Amino acid sequence: MLAEHRGPAERLSSGEPWRTSTAGKDIKRKRDGKRQRQASSRQSCFLGLEMRQELVWEDWDLRREFTKTLVLKNIHNKLQKLHVRPPASKFFTTSVPQTVVISPGTTFTVPVTFRPLQRCEYEDSIEFQSKDGSFQVGLHATIPCHALEVPDSVLLPLCAVQHSVHTTFLLRNVSKLQTHFQWECSAPFKLSPEQGLLKPGQECDITVVFHPQEALVYQQQAYCSFGEQEDKGENCCTVLLQGLAKYPFLQLRNPAAKDEKQQSGPVLQFGSVAVGQSLQKHFEIFNPSPVTESFFLSRLSDEVPLLGSEFSCDVSRGEVAPGGSVQATVTYTPAVVDTVSVDYLALKCKGALNNTQLKLTGNCEGPKVSLSSSVVDFGCVEEGGAVMQTLELLNSSPVEAIYQLDLDCSGHSVFSIQPACGTVRPHSHTTLKAVYRPTWPIAHHRRVACLVLHRDPMFLDLIGTCHSELQKPAILKPEHLVLYKLSWSRRMDTPDSHHAAEQDHDAQLDQQGVLCPLEEQSPQRPDSDATVSRTPMEEYYQSCFGFMDPLSCSSSSSPPHVSVVPSELLFNHKMPSSLSTASPSSQSVSITNHTRGKLSLVWTPAQDSPFSVSPSSCDLAPLKSTSFRVNYDPKQLHTLHAVQLECFAYNKDSFQIEGPLLCPPWCVTVRVIGNSFQPGKEHFIPCCSLKPPRVVFPAFSILSYRTALLQNCGDLPLTFCLDHSSNPALAESLSVVPGCGLIHPGHHQILTLRTTPTEDGPKQGFSLHLQLNAAKHTKELTVVSVVEKPSVSLEGDGSLYFHPTAVGSGTQRSHHIRNLSCIPLRFHWSIPEPDQELISVEPDAGELHPNESSVQIWSFSPLAEETYTLKPTLTFWPMQTPGCNMSQLTLKVVGEGSKGFIETEKTVLDLGEILVGSYRSIEVPLVNKSPCPVSFCLSVQQTLLDEGLIYDPASVPSALKLDSDRGTIASRSKLLVRSTLRPRGRAQYLWTISYQTLNASGCVSSPPQTLCEVRAKGVFPILRVIDACGSGSAGRFSKLHLWKLFSLDSLNEQLLSNPSPAELTYGTPTRHSLRSCPSVFTHAVLDFKFSAAPLNSDPSTFVLIFHNPGSIPVDWAFLFPEDQEIELEYWAETGEFSSMELYQMKVQDNRLFSISPRSGTLLPGQQRAVHFSYSHEFAGTDRFPVVFKLSYGREILLNFQGVTVERNRPYLHLVSKRHVFTSVNIGDCAPPRQVYELHNGGAVPVRYEVDSAALSQLQEDNFNHPVLCCLNPHGEVLPGKTATLEWIFSPLEAKMYHMDVPIHVQDGESMLQRFEGCGVNPGAVGSKNVLSDTISSKPYLQKLPFPGQVVLLSEDSVSLGDIPVNSRSSRILFLTNVSQTDTVHYTWDMTEQQVVQIHPERGSLCPGESALCVLNFISTDYPTCYQLDVICQVIKEAELTRYHDALQRWEEEKQRQQDEFSITDKRLNDGQRVLIDEELVATPVRKGPPLRKYKTLPPISASSSSETVGNICTKFTRAERRALREAAKVWRRPEPPQPALLHLGVTAHSHGLFEYHTHFPEQFNKHYRCLQLVRSQQPEATSSSTSLPAELRSLKHSPGRDIVTHVLTSTLWSILDDPSFKESLINLPFKPITYRLPDTGPSHCSSIPSFTAPPPTSPHPTSQPQCLLSGREQHHTVDEAGTAGRPEKTQNTPHIEHEAADLCEDVLLNTLQNLMMEAFRGELDVTAHPRSVILPPASTRIRRTSNATAEVERENREEPAET
Repeated sequence: MLAEHRGPAERLSSGEPWRTSTAGKDIKRKRDGKRQRQASSRQSCFLGLEMRQELVWEDWDLRREFTKTLVLKNIHNKLQKLHVRPPASKFFTTSVPQTVVISPGTTFTVPVTFRPLQRCEYEDSIEFQSKDGSFQVGLHATIPCHALEVPDSVLLPLCAVQHSVHTTFLLRNVSKLQTHFQWECSAPFKLSPEQGLLKPGQECDITVVFHPQEALVYQQQAYCSFGEQEDKGENCCTVLLQGLAKYPFLQLRNPAAKDEKQQSGPVLQFGSVAVGQSLQKHFEIFNPSPVTESFFLSRLSDEVPLLGSEFSCDVSRGEVAPGGSVQATVTYTPAVVDTVSVDYLALKCKGALNNTQLKLTGNCEGPKVSLSSSVVDFGCVEEGGAVMQTLELLNSSPVEAIYQLDLDCSGHSVFSIQPACGTVRPHSHTTLKAVYRPTWPIAHHRRVACLVLHRDPMFLDLIGTCHSELQKPAILKPEHLVLYKLSWSRRMDTPDSHHAAEQDHDAQLDQQGVLCPLEEQSPQRPDSDATVSRTPMEEYYQSCFGFMDPLSCSSSSSPPHVSVVPSELLFNHKMPSSLSTASPSSQSVSITNHTRGKLSLVWTPAQDSPFSVSPSSCDLAPLKSTSFRVNYDPKQLHTLHAVQLECFAYNKDSFQIEGPLLCPPWCVTVRVIGNSFQPGKEHFIPCCSLKPPRVVFPAFSILSYRTALLQNCGDLPLTFCLDHSSNPALAESLSVVPGCGLIHPGHHQILTLRTTPTEDGPKQGFSLHLQLNAAKHTKELTVVSVVEKPSVSLEGDGSLYFHPTAVGSGTQRSHHIRNLSCIPLRFHWSIPEPDQELISVEPDAGELHPNESSVQIWSFSPLAEETYTLKPTLTFWPMQTPGCNMSQLTLKVVGEGSKGFIETEKTVLDLGEILVGSYRSIEVPLVNKSPCPVSFCLSVQQTLLDEGLIYDPASVPSALKLDSDRGTIASRSKLLVRSTLRPRGRAQYLWTISYQTLNASGCVSSPPQTLCEVRAKGVFPILRVIDACGSGSAGRFSKLHLWKLFSLDSLNEQLLSNPSPAELTYGTPTRHSLRSCPSVFTHAVLDFKFSAAPLNSDPSTFVLIFHNPGSIPVDWAFLFPEDQEIELEYWAETGEFSSMELYQMKVQDNRLFSISPRSGTLLPGQQRAVHFSYSHEFAGTDRFPVVFKLSYGREILLNFQGVTVERNRPYLHLVSKRHVFTSVNIGDCAPPRQVYELHNGGAVPVRYEVDSAALSQLQEDNFNHPVLCCLNPHGEVLPGKTATLEWIFSPLEAKMYHMDVPIHVQDGESMLQRFEGCGVNPGAVGSKNVLSDTISSKPYLQKLPFPGQVVLLSEDSVSLGDIPVNSRSSRILFLTNVSQTDTVHYTWDMTEQQVVQIHPERGSLCPGESALCVLNFISTDYPTCYQLDVICQVIKEAELTRYHDALQRWEEEKQRQQDEFSITDKRLNDGQRVLIDEELVATPVRKGPPLRKYKTLPPISASSSSETVGNICTKFTRAERRALREAAKVWRRPEPPQPALLHLGVTAHSHGLFEYHTHFPEQFNKHYRCLQLVRSQQPEATSSSTSLPAELRSLKHSPGRDIVTHVLTSTLWSILDDPSFKESLINLPFKPITYRLPDTGPSHCSSIPSFTAPPPTSPHPTSQPQCLLSGREQHHTVDEAGTAGRPEKTQNTPHIEHEAADLCEDVLLNTLQNLMMEAFRGELDVTAHPRSVILPPASTRIRRTSNATAEVERENREEPAET
């Protein structure tokens, strides 16, 4: 696109209209100047001269001259002489002579100078003239203008809502001026740069940014103003910006999960992960939309948990291409054993309609460690000996276990276990070696704690007994420990028993032989269950601290028997500044006896140890304390030392007692560390690690324990001790065991921490410092101990609203609750008892892990139509403290109960007709107009509406099946219920669909209510034959005859009936047989008779019009035997055929029977013409089975039968061997004449004779009564014609008569025809249609023409019904020329018609024209059953013209040959053509069909066989070639064109007057009887036809009759329009009768009917029936001579008397015919609303009538006086 500016005086324009283009494609349009430049640069040639078309000046200034040169080149081969006309204006000048001569091949230069005076455009021209013509060269000076080139439109890429995309297009300055531009456009488009300056020819890339806010199609114009910088708004161009925005949508996919259809969204489950380990899992962010989308991935909760999030994701934001995905990795690193971690990742996308959440869940799994034995019994060991035992430490978890035994294995204990610390791999074990080295002859027992990281400690009991030569104490066994623990747990002693025991000086033991602490003897001792519930951590802390533990003293009720204070000693460690700087080399410890007995204390010595205890043993009285000195005497300097001193306390007397009362000793330990570094000496630099660096205690106020691991990673030992100097208060709230110790290189120490969290503790935690190597080196451990209150949030600000719900039903809603605290909670919903029938929740209880959200499903079931406000309560508490710290929240639930109902859009759904056995899917729309959803259950009840159909509804399955009979439809919405319909038989189906509402539990809560009715009719495919016609050899057959030949009544009856199950074996035409004669699956067999015709005559062609009267398409096919045979491979064919198979192969190969088309589809209401043809190529009778198959319907076997007669053989063809006469009343004195037709199917006349002997025998058998009489028993039938036999059937009884009558053919075969007739009672005549046999065969009304038919009859059959004798009936017919191009001539063939006349008999019809024809039927004087066929011959005018032209040429040639003479020269005779008047038939000279001369030769057959019957060989004999040459010399007389025949069937049944008046009294006066038109019968006549009198014959359809009719018609119209005549008609009834017609005889118009005599009883067939006509009381009989019994003068009386009546009837008939013609042409609207006639008031009419009567009476009185 090019935008430019022409100048100041021109109007701003942006060029041509914009056209849409693709994005990024510049469409360049050149302005005029540019186009001129191109034109000027192109060379053109004119008159042999080559030059420019135009000279253009572009860059020019005022007051200067600009010269351009025009070069003329002579490219012609002759000299050019030109006359030059210079420019007319003064602005263009040239200095050339007026005449220029240019030689061939030379050039001539013309300089043109341009001198502008003002800034505008200039145009002029130079003209060159020669003798051959003239031409001009244009001169054009243009003004420089601003012009920008931009694309018409820019298409942006697809963009997501609230995202942005961009593209660029090129902006080019195509002018010679410096141009400034500025863009203007609105959101969501933005252009950059918005403004700028372009030099001539410079280009600039413009960036378009598309940032939509809604999902729409955007089209906006961007306006660019350009020009000079000071007037930049002078010019403007536009660019159409197009963009399409779509809503973004992202999906989260978990590749490892197979089913993500979870209620709360996608979940990424990590399962169990070992503490301290990490597990990674991946998920995908998939973009199914067609736009690129950016996303943000973040944690759902804003608050950072105490431990920090245990989940981490490597993706926080990014972009996803259309159809692409981004993989994100989530790492789970748990820190707290036996906890479940839950977190949520929120996927947010700008512009998206919703956000997706990904739930992350995993649980931390710790080690599961166990000892193979809890007790190690070393037995009895001699003093100074050693015993070793082994045991296993088992790890049954997938987590690595770190353990440590709280036992000094350096020699300060009699027991040692190796290895004392280490790691146990997952699902493995470690073997521990325990050694017992006693140093004192006593029993030893020590309960050693096995510490496991992240787990509670385990305890191992080590027992052994030491014997010396002098002392042999009782051996301590494991059962003693069991009894001791049992006694310790019971503590059943009373004060009395203990007092008795004190008086017994043998032993201070309780009843079980156990020394008990003093506190247990006090009545105020706590309950004994406290010891049982003591946890391993509490036991471990009590064994470490004893009475020194301030936290365990208050919680434990079982103080130790022996305690030591302090439990830890530090030597030469830096202590707080308040203490002395120099640590003593010895420190004291105090041991207290808490029992009632005297104890002996023994310290376990160690050799070469820097630590020693003095004294090493002593006795301690009950409830007393003693002190010991612990000495530290290191042997080396700069060394670290640490030991655990061990002291056993036992009762001397108890160890001397054998039996179960042995009490094990107690062991106390003191942990001692020290170093031998000199002051100022640098200590070892420690290298260690502390895991985890942050310890978090449970956030509730209970005593809690945690473990940490301090590992020595260096190659030097290190010591540690707690440093409380920074936070002295921390020592009171936090306990760490052990508080000090030594860690060897590569070893570790498990630290156990204990505290009770408080609410005022810092949320960030406090630091615990470990002093390493008694120097300035410390290790910091962060401890978080804060009490957090349980907190739960309810979705919707604590409110839950239900939409209106149907009473009795239920609805559900989801509701989320979330644990906002960092402690796991349990919750429980409490619903008040009255509200429990209304609402329920699932689940009503459960667990909520920290940060976890739970979905609750609430159900609401209203009981009444009202609004409910309910308040259930949520109670929740920490899992660790069941029953304590319980909190509550109230949820407000609001619901409304309403009445629900559903209905359908249509109460009756009529599906019409459905093919039986087929499926149809329908949708029943259910509409819920109520404000609440409705749960329903549908039911279907089936009813068959056919009358007389008896069936059991329970046994007949329903043909209507619902895809889903239950469901819920939302409020004020529509639901389509799909159902499948499959009718199983032909019937009228009615299905009643009812519904019942369902309650919340899914049970029916209401009675059935009718929704709608579904109606359908199961049908089979049906066809009907509605019309038939014949052509060729069957062209003269009437439609009634065709109807009988093809048994079309039976065919229609079979096509409309139900198929049998066998016929439905193959629903569609299928090849199913291996034989040439396939089997059929039907019992319906019909005969299709193609009549008879001579050999080699034209084929008998029949056209049947098939009509689909149903409402479903019908696929039909005519299947020949070859269509049903399975095509086998060549090797599978046997080659053996039966005679029937060979005959059928002959018929199929020669195509004797053909059908076109053989298959097709008829839509509902559609018609199709099917052609049936039979070729008369072989003499004889041909039969061929054809199956007429309707897909999924009837299957009928049609036996095609055709007869081909030899040309010299007489043959009569009978339509059927059985003929049924019309039923006749018994006792009828004048039974009707009936006809039977004989057709001559041969080429020679046939003489026939009815065997009278059979009729005579029949008469004798019926009491000499002529039951059946033939009126013309013998006669002759011409070739191709039909003879009519007239019969009188007169039954005696009311029964069915069967009469076999032979018909003899002269020189031919006789035929036996069976006639059947039924006699009926007279009372049944009026109610029974006596023409039932004829009417049933009446074809339907032809609405569409047959193929090739030009003229169409409005009715192809006229049924006059029952009429009286001697009556006249008229009908109006219309002939219509349906052709749009051809003019036709028609002629009614009335040569053989006596009772039927059609006027006009002939005429012509232009294209599209219609003609009115009047049919007059005058019945004879004898009752007759008429079945007439009237033929109308139609010839096209074009064919007739061609015939006349050819005939004229032939006659001229004939006349020329008659006038001229011929020279007898053989060479000249060859060109002479022989003229003949008739077609010559050559004698056949070979087998097969004869060669007809002078006919066009058929095409050469493709068959190679020369013996194929009916085909002409490709090689002809000499005689045949000679015959062909002779045929070329013959010019026969042209034959007239064969007319097309239209058949009009006329049927009627005439009755005698008395009989007609008796049985049809209502119709008697509706018929006009014309006795004067009936000719008296002649006795010698053999025909029953009558003739008209001579007087009427002279007027009937003569010109005189027409003149009289028209004159009278005009006269009558004038009279009727005369007001005086109308008034005289009013007065006419009151005038007296002044003239009476003389009584001359009987009147045929009287109301007294005439009676007709019965037929003659004579058996002679030549006699005619005697007719007795009566008028009043006179009877006239007709004798055999034919003379009447009355005088001759009475014969003319009726004609004279009723001439006026006949004339009046003709006038009225003519009037009605004219009206019908006008209506047919559209000139008269017979359906228009009749005009209302306003009559005068009744009083006026009465007054006028009375006045007229008085005047008439006055005139009558005056007449006699005048006379």
